[in-house]
Amino acid sequence: MSAVRIILADDHTLFRKGLAELLERDGHIHIAAMTGDPYQVAALLREHSPDAVILDLNLPPTDGITLMQELRAQGFVLPVLILTVSEADRDLARALRNGAKGYLLKSMEPDEVIEAILRAVRGETVVAPTMTAKLVRLLDHRSDGAQSHNDLLSTLTQREREILAHLSRGESNKAIARALDISYDTVKLHVRHILAKLNLTSRVEAAVFAVEQRLSPD
Repeated sequence: MSAVRIILADDHTLFRKGLAELLERDGHIHIAAMTGDPYQVAALLREHSPDAVILDLNLPPTDGITLMQELRAQGFVLPVLILTVSEADRDLARALRNGAKGYLLKSMEPDEVIEAILRAVRGETVVAPTMTAKLVRLLDHRSDGAQSHNDLLSTLTQREREILAHLSRGESNKAIARALDISYDTVKLHVRHILAKLNLTSRVEAAVFAVEQRLSPD
């Protein structure tokens, strides 16, 4: 499979170059172009036609979310991931409500960022592990005529409950596989089964469900 092509916009040169090197290290991601100037992003998107774009939340003289809105208005339709140091609820909410496919923190491990990018390109919404619990205040899982959460939870096997608990902490499939001493592919299969049984569409929704149910890996 060819590498996912990314445009990276961050105003800190050392961080931008260091992140680009880390993301390209395992071969799944290729940085097609990068810039510290938000007004160059549209031109880079036209030139390179990437699979996704990563925008720093703080991009003087504008910001990543405003830039994302401007790119949408210009007709660009591709996954946008916001990268930031901010763990504020309001920033998370603003990013997701304006169509961001990801909200990532600069404190995340490189392999977590890589997996989040790959999932966003596949159509999932992804957030940093430490932001998962905050989504409980932003997402509403109630649906008319649906089974109660307890009824849905009872459909899961013990192993699926364990994996769901790890999802509540935003852990990657690799991290869950290591914690439970099972294969990466086995974790992927269980996650698919969990989403189907809970009538959910993404790992983020599953993580929020788990937080609401107070599930814990411990």
